[in-house]
Amino acid sequence: MARKHDGAAVVHPTVDEAQVVAWLRGHPDMLIRHPELALALSPPSRFADAEGVVDMQVFMIERLQEELDRVKGAAEHLIHTSRSNMSTQNRTHQAVLALLTAETLGQLAQAVADDLPPLLDVDVAALAFEESAVALPVLAVAGIERIPAGMVARVMGGDDRDCALFEELPGDPLLFGDGAGLVTSSAVVRLSAGGQCPAGLLSLGSRHSRTFHPGQGTDLIAFLARVAETCIRRFVG
Repeated sequence: MARKHDGAAVVHPTVDEAQVVAWLRGHPDMLIRHPELALALSPPSRFADAEGVVDMQVFMIERLQEELDRVKGAAEHLIHTSRSNMSTQNRTHQAVLALLTAETLGQLAQAVADDLPPLLDVDVAALAFEESAVALPVLAVAGIERIPAGMVARVMGGDDRDCALFEELPGDPLLFGDGAGLVTSSAVVRLSAGGQCPAGLLSLGSRHSRTFHPGQGTDLIAFLARVAETCIRRFVG
């Protein structure tokens, strides 16, 4: 048997129009199985031979094709967004489990700094608490930043806000410590553990601008902050 030489041109059989028509007649469900082909076909005009007559049917079909493209694009965007939201939700759940394993405030700070960045796809995560008149030695642990009194409200933009998103802003060393130089976009959430614990912040920072931006949903990060508050309450009281 003769062996084909590598690089030899592949000869495709020639198919004429009559064969295509005959094949379609034998497969009337072709457009049902491949509806996208309808968008590539040119619709016939009912007045092809009449001068000065405009067939509005052609324009109506084109508009329907454009509308179908728009709906298809919206559906694809919805699917992509749903998958992205599901991924973010799963990451948040894993982050919650990492926080719940902490048995001391030091371990909680370490879980925030070490476990949250890879789980949440950020570069830096940190806890910070305001200085208060009542000294709390329990807060003097590695990984917890101390910030001036009143800074939480200033960062939040008021006492009535619990989350602030910054799409392009250099990281604040008071919030991110040594990791501030990596931060160009951040999300900062208020921590209100109650009791003797002063107001605090959970800060997430990314080196990529617009990772966080105004208008972005904050439900999951707020939920993560509420879990952190519960953990802090156990250790500070």
